[in-house]
Amino acid sequence: MTDIRSTELDDAVSEPSFGDYVALLKPRVMSLVVFTALVGLLVAPVPVHPVVGLAAIVFIALGAGASGALNMWWDADIDARMRRTRTRPVPDGRIAPGEALGLGLGLSGISVVMLGLAANWFSAAFLAFTIFFYAVVYTMWLKRLTPQNIVIGGAAGAFPPMIGWAVATGGISVESVLMFALIFMWTPPHFWALALFMKGDYENAGVPMLTVTHGRAATRRQVLIYALVLAPVSVAAALSQIGGPVALAVALGANAAFVMGAWRISRRDDADCAADQHAVERRFFRFSLWYLFAVFGSFLIERALGAAGLGGW
Repeated sequence: MTDIRSTELDDAVSEPSFGDYVALLKPRVMSLVVFTALVGLLVAPVPVHPVVGLAAIVFIALGAGASGALNMWWDADIDARMRRTRTRPVPDGRIAPGEALGLGLGLSGISVVMLGLAANWFSAAFLAFTIFFYAVVYTMWLKRLTPQNIVIGGAAGAFPPMIGWAVATGGISVESVLMFALIFMWTPPHFWALALFMKGDYENAGVPMLTVTHGRAATRRQVLIYALVLAPVSVAAALSQIGGPVALAVALGANAAFVMGAWRISRRDDADCAADQHAVERRFFRFSLWYLFAVFGSFLIERALGAAGLGGW
């Protein structure tokens, strides 16, 4: 099969629109990156000038977009074989592979240099490492090599709040590590829920997702295990200096619902899923997104209450 990243395809693409370039940057993923990075920046104990903070978030967003473009460049061949991704700009022929690569590399350099100039070089180096981890370690290496791809590679999506924290403080701390651990433990059950009802896509693309290599039953068990491990991490973050009573209440409620959803998934079999077209797994996947926004949003609420002398421990 001809590699879709080949330069021969560059001449076959149609004229791209502005929306195609936006799609190349994975705006949905970028929104999650921006939100968690913003939380990390705002809950840090060191205040940041609003102009510096805004610039930092913009450049972190550009770095996330650069990662998305590099991911779409490299994964265009498997994206073309998956229903969920085959309409992306590169496999659909709207943006040439070489153009996606150039945009990804260009935005990577701009985002890292500008973050260093706007904030500090520690956070810029952290951003550079995150882009490298997602584009090279996860996309080019782990994704096609091991069913643990999303477990190890999930670290890339967990770094943004640490970068935001580093923008404010110039370093890391227990609190920023807890925010990292929270996303790191959340990522596998979130994506494995998706893999449970998209197994055929991963099989067609030859991606060794856990559902493909070990089957749906093993994947369901792993979703529950990670949900159980996630709960104490979330509670620990709520009990730290970035938490408080509101964050603890949200953590307890959100994790109770998350574990219950994972339990329901673990008790199902393929016949149940065929009967309702993976309705439980789809609901869990959607809820997992709200879970993360709720938990990180509670840290922002605690920060606002603390500034008013009303929150915190």
